[in-house]
Amino acid sequence: MKQSFVLLLFGLAFVVGCSSSGGPQVTPTGFMSTGSMGTARLIHTATLLGDGKVLVAGGQLDVTHLLATAELYDPASGSFRPTGSMRAGRSHQTATLLKDGKVLVAGGATQTEGNAVATAELYDPASGTFVPTGSMTTARSNHTATLLSNGKVLVTGGLNPTLNELAMAEQFDPASGTFTPTGSMSTARFNHTATLLNSGRVLVTGGDHSATAELFDPTTGSFTATGSMSTARAEHAATLLKDGTVLATGGQDPTGNEVTLAELFDSTTDSFRTTGSMGTAREYHTSTLLNDGKVLVTGGVNGTGALATAELFE
Repeated sequence: MKQSFVLLLFGLAFVVGCSSSGGPQVTPTGFMSTGSMGTARLIHTATLLGDGKVLVAGGQLDVTHLLATAELYDPASGSFRPTGSMRAGRSHQTATLLKDGKVLVAGGATQTEGNAVATAELYDPASGTFVPTGSMTTARSNHTATLLSNGKVLVTGGLNPTLNELAMAEQFDPASGTFTPTGSMSTARFNHTATLLNSGRVLVTGGDHSATAELFDPTTGSFTATGSMSTARAEHAATLLKDGTVLATGGQDPTGNEVTLAELFDSTTDSFRTTGSMGTAREYHTSTLLNDGKVLVTGGVNGTGALATAELFE
């Protein structure tokens, strides 16, 4: 619901989480701790780069502070270091690795109360800097952006500047640096996920505390309903694994509680099944597939406030 977005912004406390042992700790659920970010942040993005490092960008430090800063996670050392900053602080944005190795950062909120924007910028790993690019056709935050097999980026849903849910979708063409409209989802969503499958389709899950899911077919530009998750969730994360399944982690359920339970989507049956739970309940976090097949889960927020902790799913 829209009030979950507003309540989050006005009810955050600032708490930094960390590992007390200083080293990796494996939990019975398959997750283990790793190094902490230099800055506690939530509603940020985390993007795997071509060299295996992870770009963590933007988000919020607390209820009044938006972040333009970015940092890089090195899986070899399990540590984070700062990199160039975005041109403006933003949260609820998207960040997508393009085929040329750059990262497209699109939309988001430039005020803690909302104020969705249509602007976008590109991060160049070679220089460690951000530069502006074309703007979206619709200002939106809390949306998704997914790289398609053809190199374009599918942008779905989100909230407009008046905090209304969007079903509209559009595509970014890196060759021209422009956005154009495409088919709309069957359900308006925000705080959902969209994940490219090996088939070239895109799996859209949850949002606004929904368990429903749908699939986008780039050949037809249309969305169709598919199997639902076992748990209704919003502000969660979803990651395609090397075996072709999709891992959905965390989020907030309809009662307002953060979720630890994870589940897997099987594209051969178009259905979900539960798997292990995270060591820490969290929402507004990120999950990123690493080159070794593990999934890095970073940051987010729970009942105690913003999190700097991270864990790995094996």
